[in-house]
Amino acid sequence: MNGRGRGPGGLGPLMMDLAGTGLDGEDREIASHPAIGGVVLFDRNFEDLGQLADLTSALHRLRSPPLLIAVDHEGGRVQRFRNGFTRLPAARRIGARFARDPEIARSLARAAGLVAAAELRRAGIDLAFAPVVDLSRGNEETIGERAFHADPAPVIDLAGGWLEGAGRAGFSGVGKHFPGHGTARGDTHLVEVVDERPLARMRESDLAPFAALAGSLGGVMTSHVRFPAVDAQAAVTFSETWIRGVLRRDLGFAGIVFSDDLSMEAARGERGAEEARVAAALAAGCDAALVMNDRAALVRVLDGWRPDEVPATRDLGVLRPDGRASVPAHRYHEAAELLRRHLGPEPEPAPPPHRGG
Repeated sequence: MNGRGRGPGGLGPLMMDLAGTGLDGEDREIASHPAIGGVVLFDRNFEDLGQLADLTSALHRLRSPPLLIAVDHEGGRVQRFRNGFTRLPAARRIGARFARDPEIARSLARAAGLVAAAELRRAGIDLAFAPVVDLSRGNEETIGERAFHADPAPVIDLAGGWLEGAGRAGFSGVGKHFPGHGTARGDTHLVEVVDERPLARMRESDLAPFAALAGSLGGVMTSHVRFPAVDAQAAVTFSETWIRGVLRRDLGFAGIVFSDDLSMEAARGERGAEEARVAAALAAGCDAALVMNDRAALVRVLDGWRPDEVPATRDLGVLRPDGRASVPAHRYHEAAELLRRHLGPEPEPAPPPHRGG
């Protein structure tokens, strides 16, 4: 792997994963490559809180500025860390309270965000890929219980509450999966997914939460869904029309844009070789390209890395937790107790049907 090139702020635009619960020599070499800007952790990287804290500390010591460490930590079936962490409710369970008691639902969303952020910070995690702001409109394969509600207004309200709670612990939020994956049927981890709706209909529904929360989200994660009525040439992750046009220009979003995992089948089918996938995502306007669960593919991308050919991206380091924010112990315990009192223990979830976000 050649070591040329460095992203803004010293961090590159690629995010990697790890195979195990510690760092081996190859992990260290890859993480030290200037094209790498962050690491995404999964349940396979977790044994207990002590081990996780040791791993995040080792990762942070590898580079200056430190790599950004992220995880999918929504609650329900998508919560990578469990032993020693509060079992967070699936978003749908919070949304179900909205019709009969909106204020309690908002309080529960704020509590979930605060507890998630406080516990992740304790373990040395910098960022959660949450909240999901998709609408729950039929895509049970991929979204299902991960969405707060079928209607935009409750999603905006409850996702905003989650962001408020997480913000009290110094965390930014990453809304996913732009511009909405809760209606389009199919799982982009496994197949190409196509949604024929025009942009005008999207604005009235799935896009509405992204529009309302654009100023509150630190990041947005793109979907690999194809919307031919909006861009006949590319799925969202690879579409300048969607990222630079709709998200940046129309919605005014100024934060970090993450691709969903570029090893997913919909991305492979869209752009073929991993080098082409990464190049197309960055050219379309993504600031961070995730290459997960395929170490050989990541190594090939790094071996062919040409920093002079990479478009300028935003500094991932802006999403580090606010070091000035601190959650008093009693506030954390109150939030955890609120979740327990109103929702009870979260049921043991079925295994996720996929590996990524």
